[in-house]
Amino acid sequence: MIPLRLRSSLLLALVSALGVFAFVWPLVVSPGGAGDVEMAHAADAPWIFVLLLPLLMAVVLAELADGSIDVKAVAILGVLVAIGAALRLPATGVAGFELVFFLLIPAGRVFGRGFGFVLGALTLFASALVTGGVGPWMPFQMFAAAWVGFFAGCLPPAQGRREIGLLAAYGAVAGLAYGLAMNLWFWPFGAPTGSGLAYLPGAGVGENLGRFWVFHLATSFGWDLPRAATNVVLIVVFGPAVLAALRRVSRRAAFGVPATFSSDEVAAPSSP
Repeated sequence: MIPLRLRSSLLLALVSALGVFAFVWPLVVSPGGAGDVEMAHAADAPWIFVLLLPLLMAVVLAELADGSIDVKAVAILGVLVAIGAALRLPATGVAGFELVFFLLIPAGRVFGRGFGFVLGALTLFASALVTGGVGPWMPFQMFAAAWVGFFAGCLPPAQGRREIGLLAAYGAVAGLAYGLAMNLWFWPFGAPTGSGLAYLPGAGVGENLGRFWVFHLATSFGWDLPRAATNVVLIVVFGPAVLAALRRVSRRAAFGVPATFSSDEVAAPSSP
C-alpha cells in the first residue's frame, strides 16, 4: 500500500471539502431555477471542475515530491484509468449497472487511499471524454467515484475469504452511496415543484433532507440496487484474481523502496 503523507492528506482534505460544499450548498442557499434539471449547477459546475483538476494534480505531485510514489506508480495509475474508462463503455450506467467500481475498489484496497481517490476521479473524467458524457454532472461523478476509491483504502485488514466478503459488502454500500450522491447533485434543481418530493426553498436542512430521501427512494433506489448487486457479484467472482494481480504489480514496482546502486571492484589486469 502506498503511504499517504501529511501534505497529500491536507490536499485530499481540501479537495473533499470542495466536493462536500459543491453537493450541499443548494440545501442552505436557494439555488433558483428549480424544476429544470438541465440547468442544475450550470453556473458553478465549470468552476468546480477548474478547481478540481489542479488539486488532483497537486496530490500526485505532492506524493512524487515526498517519495511516496514514483514514475512507476504514475504509469500504473494511467493504465488503471484507461482500463476503468473502458469498463464503462459496455454499460455506461444503463439500468444502474456499472462495471467501473469492480476495478476501483480492489485498486483502492491495494494501493491505498490517496491512489484510490485520484484513480476514481480520473477514471470518471476519462470515461466521460470517451463516452461523450461531459456535462455539469461530471465533476460530481468524479467526486463520488473518488470517495469510493478513497474509502476502499480505509477498510480494515483482512485476508482470504474474509477480505473478499469485506470488499463485496463495501461494494454494495458504495454502489448505493454513489447513487445517493448523484441524486443529490441535481435534486434541488430538478425535482417536480409543488410536490412532497421537491426542494422547498426557505425550509430547514432537516426538512429538505427528508424530502430528498423520499425522492431518492421513489425515483432511483431501484437503479442503485443493480449497481450494488453488480459490485458484489464481480468482486466475489473475480476479486481474488484482480487483488492478486494488483498486489503482484505492487510488489514488482517496489513503491517507496529507494534505488541503490553498487559497483563491484574490478581487478586490475596484471602487467605483462
